[in-house]
Amino acid sequence: MTVLLGALLTTLLSIGVLGAPVPYVVLGPGPTVDTLGQEDGKEVIQVTGRETSTSAGQLRLTTVGVQPSVKLRSAIQGWLSDEQAVVPRELVYPPGETREEVEQRNAEDFQVSQTSAETAALRELGYEVQVVVKTVAADGPASGVLQPGDVVTSVDGEPAPLASRLTELIRAKPAGTALRIGYTRDGAIRTGTITSREQDGRPRIGIEIEQQQPHPFTLSFDLKDIGGPSAGLMFALGIIDKLTPEDLTGGRVIAGTGTIDDLGRVGPIGGIPQKLVGAKQAGATVFLVPAANCAEAVRNRQPDLPLVKVGSLDEALAALATLRSGGEPNSC
Repeated sequence: MTVLLGALLTTLLSIGVLGAPVPYVVLGPGPTVDTLGQEDGKEVIQVTGRETSTSAGQLRLTTVGVQPSVKLRSAIQGWLSDEQAVVPRELVYPPGETREEVEQRNAEDFQVSQTSAETAALRELGYEVQVVVKTVAADGPASGVLQPGDVVTSVDGEPAPLASRLTELIRAKPAGTALRIGYTRDGAIRTGTITSREQDGRPRIGIEIEQQQPHPFTLSFDLKDIGGPSAGLMFALGIIDKLTPEDLTGGRVIAGTGTIDDLGRVGPIGGIPQKLVGAKQAGATVFLVPAANCAEAVRNRQPDLPLVKVGSLDEALAALATLRSGGEPNSC
């Protein structure tokens, strides 16, 4: 009787311990989405006002699934799994932030990734960005030189192709510096000298700007319940594939990940091991890896899933062209 009671108590205690919450989250392969296809009956990338092409293959963005509330049993299963990772909760949900706040930030990052993907893809297709003056402060340094509607093109001869670059060039020199500003007005090329002035601790010239990218069609995205910035590269490739006659995929299922900025530079992301598993499960035959993630990708390589290293949108397009021609692109 003593042995039976002891065994029963041990079992009950074990069940209680295994069911106790622990300060970890479990990361696993998340869903993959074909940016050239449909989700819930709607095109993921929608183009109106222009004919689009179709592709025989797929360009799949990859994600990481997060199990936010973890009990010891699930944590142990995750530690023993080849497809999951168990990480401290604060790495995903920082102290002082609620789960809802983190998810909201991820949703905002996802929207930014779509905007940057659109900008980078359209620049690749020849639709240049314009940095347009919205307002000029009446008592600011640029008053009498610039006016709303002017397109700023350079600072001291250095091109300013993006709003962020214009800001960098102005802040690169101390307040009080006379800057030679290149701009166009009504199609005419002009140059004016503006002396920057310190405001809020930074050199400024007293204008508000916006970034425009004129094109004769509209682009939109329809994809829900995904967050974070890592879909940028695959969105950009999807846009280019839809707006050009050539099938970038060559009939393959190509998966990948990576952030992208307005200049088309591809940045590193997290969750490479889980994304590789998800890509393999989705039938991918190639995986595009940000250059900075190559070492991690090699350590977690999936069988028969070649890893292609990309550092920019141009490199990704070149790699896909090499694959279509039967060559071997630059691998990790």
